[in-house]
Amino acid sequence: MLSSSTRRVWDIAVTLTLWVYYITGYLVIFSPFYLYSFFFSPHREASFQKLNQILHRLFFSLVRILIPGVKWRISDEVSSIRSSVIIANHLSFLDPILFVSLYEKQKTIVKSDYFHYPVFGWILKASGYMPSLAGGLFTEDMMNQVKNMAGYLAAGGNLFIFPEGTRSRDGRIAPFDKGAFSIAKLCRAPIRVVSIGGTDKLYPPDSLWFRTGSRQTIEVILAGSIEADYKSPTFSLPGLMGEARALLERKEVAP
Repeated sequence: MLSSSTRRVWDIAVTLTLWVYYITGYLVIFSPFYLYSFFFSPHREASFQKLNQILHRLFFSLVRILIPGVKWRISDEVSSIRSSVIIANHLSFLDPILFVSLYEKQKTIVKSDYFHYPVFGWILKASGYMPSLAGGLFTEDMMNQVKNMAGYLAAGGNLFIFPEGTRSRDGRIAPFDKGAFSIAKLCRAPIRVVSIGGTDKLYPPDSLWFRTGSRQTIEVILAGSIEADYKSPTFSLPGLMGEARALLERKEVAP
């Protein structure tokens, strides 16, 4: 059993190791492959997404090695999702990068500020990720990207979004933004509702350090699927949002 001071030192050491890998992964290790894909790949966006998946899989492999007390339970139903808009609750910074590690073809909506970061912003844009814009979903730029999204989803890609918009500090599900559901409607896409548990214990939303003494299970499971009839005269966006929320809340109270 490590003392509290020794545990804190180990927390800091592990955190620095993981984020040094993450940053050098983009800037050094994977940069030749990104550059090659940018200039020579006939399918640049798909190539960038595949590289993103590999980089993040290696990150989580390192997490498993350095923090062996944490168990990971990612259901096959989640791993096999394709051609869907994925809606999930949001507990930790780890949530979005975990989804990137799961899918070869993945898109999401990222804070617009990140697109201004050197190198990282260029990779986000080349990967086809969408910035969250002050003008909302129906800006001209966002609408152009959404028009292309239907074909992307039909070809097996996934769009994952956290409709709460920010990480929960108490584990409870915050009100949903309608953007993800509007995209699903415009693309006539099925919605897969995914429940995430435990990531906030490993990497809390207001902490700088991983909690290396964690002994819980990170669980990512399919809470339910929604095959909405978007053309039905009774269809409503609030109804769709309520159905997705009910699936997450039902999982939240399940034993």
